[in-house]
Amino acid sequence: MIDPQIEESWKQVLLPEFNKPYFVNLKNFLVEEKKKYVVYPAGPNIFNAFAYTPFDKVKVVIIGQDPYHGPGQAHGLSFSVPEGVQKPPSLVNIFKEIHSDLGKEIPESGNLERWARQGVMLLNATLTVRANQAGSHQKKGWEQFTDSVIKTISDKKTGVVFLLWGRFAQDKASLIDASKHFVLKAAHPSPLSAYNGFFGCKHFSLTNEILQAQGETPIDW
Repeated sequence: MIDPQIEESWKQVLLPEFNKPYFVNLKNFLVEEKKKYVVYPAGPNIFNAFAYTPFDKVKVVIIGQDPYHGPGQAHGLSFSVPEGVQKPPSLVNIFKEIHSDLGKEIPESGNLERWARQGVMLLNATLTVRANQAGSHQKKGWEQFTDSVIKTISDKKTGVVFLLWGRFAQDKASLIDASKHFVLKAAHPSPLSAYNGFFGCKHFSLTNEILQAQGETPIDW
């Protein structure tokens, strides 16, 4: 029996996943990987997206691909970095779009815990990475786990806003029942693609309009 250190409400809805062969293999892979390499984020932070946003609090889901692979960057929330760490380019562009969309000042900190505490689930498809090697933990089982997370949210909740930025995230749309949720798509905020439709997408004001129309508190972006 695998008993991951994951927030209790998530543990209840995801319990079947933890004993599937792929998850056992994933855990074994990580144990071996940590013997040979530095792995990000640190163990206690791997499930931070779940810790900060319990299942019953999820209102918005932002899907990323991989944790950041530089020292001190990854802390278990997609696109976010801890206090005092320089904002990566995609996050800089996210804040630029919020400024353009809502007129909010661009914050000094790139720490998005404050979003997560308001019900914005910041979910990477892959929850770990080898230091300095982007994509190194892809196709080891994490994607199967996080796909089940997305599908569980879709199946068991209604009215969630999914923000799918870039082709990778948009491929997850097949897991989401769009008849009872809201799916907003745009280009990825990376400098390579932000000008192809991320800038000007107004996803932040649109999300709040959707939430307010359902009687939910809007997000303080």
